[in-house]
Amino acid sequence: MELRRVSIVEVGPRDGLQNEKTPVATADKIALIGKLADAGLRRIEATAFVSPRWVPQMADHGQVMAGLRQRPGIVHSALVPNEMGAEAALAAGAQALAVFTAASETFSRKNTNCTITEGIARFEPVLALARRAGVPVRAYVSCALDCPYEGEIAPDAVAEVSARLLDIGCDEIAVSDTLGRGTPERTTRMVEATRIVVPPARLAGHFHDTYGRAIANVAAAWDLGVRIFDGAVGGLGGCPYAPGAGGNLATETLVAYFEARGIETGIDLAALEGAASWVRSLTERDAPEFSQHPIP
Repeated sequence: MELRRVSIVEVGPRDGLQNEKTPVATADKIALIGKLADAGLRRIEATAFVSPRWVPQMADHGQVMAGLRQRPGIVHSALVPNEMGAEAALAAGAQALAVFTAASETFSRKNTNCTITEGIARFEPVLALARRAGVPVRAYVSCALDCPYEGEIAPDAVAEVSARLLDIGCDEIAVSDTLGRGTPERTTRMVEATRIVVPPARLAGHFHDTYGRAIANVAAAWDLGVRIFDGAVGGLGGCPYAPGAGGNLATETLVAYFEARGIETGIDLAALEGAASWVRSLTERDAPEFSQHPIP
């Protein structure tokens, strides 16, 4: 019998807070991550080791990572753009790394100032560092369904980029509906193409909820064997390159959905909802000004 358990990756402290117009205090970020761990989240993307010039909300990345209380079974990860970021993240105590590219050449150039091929080349020394440190590396593939510049993205394009990331040693591939325009039908076609080259156990789904279809897309991916999904507490975050795009799928919505289906999450929903209410009290919920942020 199949184990009916889902793994939920919390990305709110990074993918959520990086889009807030007013930076959240370092102590509050650390407190939020603690509340998420208390609620039962075991994989928490804590921050991004990127240039403060581009992402001022993550300027305190070193202080956040170094200030986290290490707990058995809880992995605090960091998003990194290159070798320098990876070195800093590992030095600060990151227990896992994440890199990011796209299935759209135009989006890659706009978001990271390089082609997909150039971006993947930048990841090779990151993978080498991670192997020496014994930490896993996740790779995000942005625009896995739609691009704000190129429109719909072909499933084969997502599969091709995912295969290249797997080939250089990435442990997990998170296919990302960056704009939240995806449908279950298109999600199915994308996952079907990608799981040919990436085992479903190493695939994760990262869905934005712009048009209220994130849960339907999660269900489609689950039916094809995906067992890892991202959520952002309180639905924080969004896409700075997509005017009108909503935030990430709220972690509490994701947990409630799976629990209602009898699928184990290991998360205390009441405690998670408390963390969501608390973080909302800290943040401005106005749409962020569009700027160059690394986003999946």
